Amino acid sequence: MAKAEKKTNKKPLTKSQMIVEIAEATNLAKKDVAAVVDALGEEIKKSISKKGAGSFTFPGLLKIEKKLVKAKPAKKNVPNPLKPGTFTDRPAKPAHYRVKVKPLKALKDVV
Repeated sequence: MAKAEKKTNKKPLTKSQMIVEIAEATNLAKKDVAAVVDALGEEIKKSISKKGAGSFTFPGLLKIEKKLVKAKPAKKNVPNPLKPGTFTDRPAKPAHYRVKVKPLKALKDVV
């Protein structure tokens, strides 16, 4: 007889579902797995913060980086792509940081 395969779920896992799956796979208590997940989240926040390194690497899966986006000056009489033939003024945008998540090789190979 063939093994019963798990039903594939089209929705992403919630945090509690993820904790249950990891706890079952590792034979650890859900409380311990939840503590590890929370600690991992805090480490990512510390690494990305102003005082942190600016990037966080989860070995083999992904890299999270903080990138500076330069300031953009105001522009006048810019063609409006939604209404051809009309012009609009664009306000200036200050410099800001954007978080970028890059998949690493092992994750790319899965897809």
